[in-house]
Amino acid sequence: MAVSKPHLLLIPYPLQGHIIPAVHLSLKLAAAGFSITFVNTEAVHHRLLTNGTARGDIFAGARAAGFDIRYKLVSDGLPVSFDRSLNHDEFMEKLLHGFHRNVEVLARRLPSLTGLIADTFFVWPATLARSLGIPYVSFWTEPALVFSLYYHMDLLRENGHFASDDNRKDTITYLPGVTAIEPVDLMSYLQDTDTSTVVHQIIYKAFDEAHRADFVLCNTVQELEPNTISAIQKKKPFYAVGPIFPTAVGRTTVVPTSLWTESDCSQWLNARPPGSVLYISFGSYAHVEKKELEEIAHGVALSGVSFVWVLRPDVVSSEEPDPLPVGFREETAGRGIVVQWCCQTEVLGNPAVGGFLTHCGWNSVLESVWNGVPMICYPLLTDQFTNRKLVVGDWKVGEGFNGGRGGVRREEVGKKIEGLMKGKEGERMREELKKVRGVLRAAAAGGSSGRNFERFIEDLKGWGTKV
Repeated sequence: MAVSKPHLLLIPYPLQGHIIPAVHLSLKLAAAGFSITFVNTEAVHHRLLTNGTARGDIFAGARAAGFDIRYKLVSDGLPVSFDRSLNHDEFMEKLLHGFHRNVEVLARRLPSLTGLIADTFFVWPATLARSLGIPYVSFWTEPALVFSLYYHMDLLRENGHFASDDNRKDTITYLPGVTAIEPVDLMSYLQDTDTSTVVHQIIYKAFDEAHRADFVLCNTVQELEPNTISAIQKKKPFYAVGPIFPTAVGRTTVVPTSLWTESDCSQWLNARPPGSVLYISFGSYAHVEKKELEEIAHGVALSGVSFVWVLRPDVVSSEEPDPLPVGFREETAGRGIVVQWCCQTEVLGNPAVGGFLTHCGWNSVLESVWNGVPMICYPLLTDQFTNRKLVVGDWKVGEGFNGGRGGVRREEVGKKIEGLMKGKEGERMREELKKVRGVLRAAAAGGSSGRNFERFIEDLKGWGTKV
């Protein structure tokens, strides 16, 4: 008699940077013999349809290729036309207070669920999994260091580095597996003095749930964060299985994941000399002040370097779709192109690209290292400040600005770009990148991440025998 496949419900956080690794984790799990029900919000699906990257079921092609993945939609509690970027707090309120009810209704209708994989930032997964009698797998899409900092918020609070009217500014040396970290390298939400926001409420509740997770899957590599990962593993089954993106997991099956219409930059890039183009992107979610963006633009112009700049329509505000300084496009005509979105892995993999001016989102960091592209880091929000610490301080494959958020000046931007693209600093970073890139690629190619993924599968399948 045939044995039915284990059936996992997988739910990404409804933001671009979380959806991409979740889709490719689904493909990995399906390839390993699982049946997957993948859940998007109706709003995310609407975006995929509106920009033309999807038609109906985004996994139709994957199923035709033999992947057992079903596709379901639930409401996040807001109309699909609601501007979530412009009304961030109202969006987060729905995810905090109402979204779980829609997920639970769906989960209880699905046959024979054997596990729940949900983004760590959701505030309900452990509670739902317990009520269904199935294991909760917390999927962490950021580095282990960031997980550890959130996991130990109580220690930061007790020592006065977080959630006080005047947070301490001295070096933090008491966290398990973290030798030392400066307060300026904490995630932006842990640097805040006002901890009553809806985002802080989500973080507190999400990590209450994470403490009760049965397993944690992390999109990182064991050898790149060994001490932090080892410390977490003493408290929680924690598996470093990254990097999880199309090139790294070897998937040829295309699943639409882009919330913006992508421009094809390949023809323009192919006409440029190797290593001559700077790629600029500030990611899918965080906003930049108009004054900041203008200083960066003037610095790009001063550098004289060729560039591809991804400038999504709401990077400053949905109400200001073209925030570039007057005359910038004319001044840089012929040596740069500005697009609203692109396939980042393809651009970073093009031989013409020699540097990346980045917000330091974790997907961007992993993709840049994978392709051997050194970075200039300009973090804007959340984990990006901590990711910069790894890139600049630990791995030495990038550098930051002296001014920091809000204090960047065009002259420094221009000099940093020139140093990265044409100077000795860029040469030094490329040498360091060879080592880090080698570690990342070896982990993905049957190394530690492959072994950790296999161990996770064995442990997950054996969960029912331990309860």
